[in-house]
Amino acid sequence: MENSQSIAIHYQPFTIMNFSKATSILSQAIPAITPAAQMVIRHRGVVVHDVALGFLDPETQTRPADAETLFDLASVTKLFTTAAFMTLVEQGKVSVDDPVRSVLPEFSGVRPIQPYENPLDWGKTVSVTDQPGIVDADKVTFRNLLAHNSGLPAWRAFKDQPDTESAIRLALGTFFSYPTGERVVYSDVGLILLGLAVGRLGGGPLDEVIYQRVTQPLGLACHFQPPNPPQFPQNIAPTEFCKWRGRRIVGEVHDESAWRLGGVAGHAGMFAHARDVAAFGQSFLDASLLRRETIAEMTRVQAEFNGTRRGLGFALWSPDPEASSNPFSPETFGHTGFTGTCLWIDPQRSLVVALLTDDVYGGREGRGIADLRVQIHKAIVESVESDIS
Repeated sequence: MENSQSIAIHYQPFTIMNFSKATSILSQAIPAITPAAQMVIRHRGVVVHDVALGFLDPETQTRPADAETLFDLASVTKLFTTAAFMTLVEQGKVSVDDPVRSVLPEFSGVRPIQPYENPLDWGKTVSVTDQPGIVDADKVTFRNLLAHNSGLPAWRAFKDQPDTESAIRLALGTFFSYPTGERVVYSDVGLILLGLAVGRLGGGPLDEVIYQRVTQPLGLACHFQPPNPPQFPQNIAPTEFCKWRGRRIVGEVHDESAWRLGGVAGHAGMFAHARDVAAFGQSFLDASLLRRETIAEMTRVQAEFNGTRRGLGFALWSPDPEASSNPFSPETFGHTGFTGTCLWIDPQRSLVVALLTDDVYGGREGRGIADLRVQIHKAIVESVESDIS
């Protein structure tokens, strides 16, 4: 059956690379996997492929996605928070090995290890370890937060708090889920704390600090959910119908925790289009925002557990063939987002890939984004390698 979706492709006039296979794979995923998507590929510092396809109203197949469509970046936001923090490190305002309590004194004291709320099955809990114990929050460093080996739980039910201030207190006063440094547990809570620290160190709200230190210097239009959603640009990819909020989410952050935190949080909340996300990724190859020695520290293995490798803020290349980073070279670093987004930077190939989708539009079960990412990334690498050969 012919696919009738809208496709907009923008090439650099001198580009000879052929990414038709990757575009075809993504096109075939519309609307079966995701209603809309953008993909931008940069090679050797140049945008060599820029495609937008699908619809913002998939039921009526109206309002075609284009290059200016904004997508909810979800956890790709963590990279912007990390970058802002590392600018503060470079200026000597903080060290990655400082205890978190040096900036957030409320985050201190001995706390219990216990199960945390299950973000995908509300009402149930997740236990990281069966061993009881305690953790001294005073000893947790920013390096631990950035490497996701702090001992903090992956998630807390911020959505159930009555207001933003209560949610912040929950983050600062949270229990732990395992001893610090014992393993790697990807934690939204840790990046929420990092975001709070960035705000305090930067002397303003997190969104303003990220704007001043990251997006403005790089000339990017990435931004958080504004305080007044009705004024939000309407060219934005909708996400899930939220049972908790009772509405289809569009123009406001999908992540419940970020929503309860006022739409601005260290772990989620930013909106952008793929060109700006790819440009942000390029800054790590060009060292146009952070020093090369800083980037080298961010992208080396800081913590590893059961095949999961973490840098500072970055997810690192995975040997797992089902991981979206696997088709790239072993030096690759980047991040994925729960809404269906990802950014990967492959220094060996001078390659940056930003793939943004709203595949969570159909709900959280039975999603195909994981396999789709791998297929597309394989096709991109094949095209790059073919051109080089």
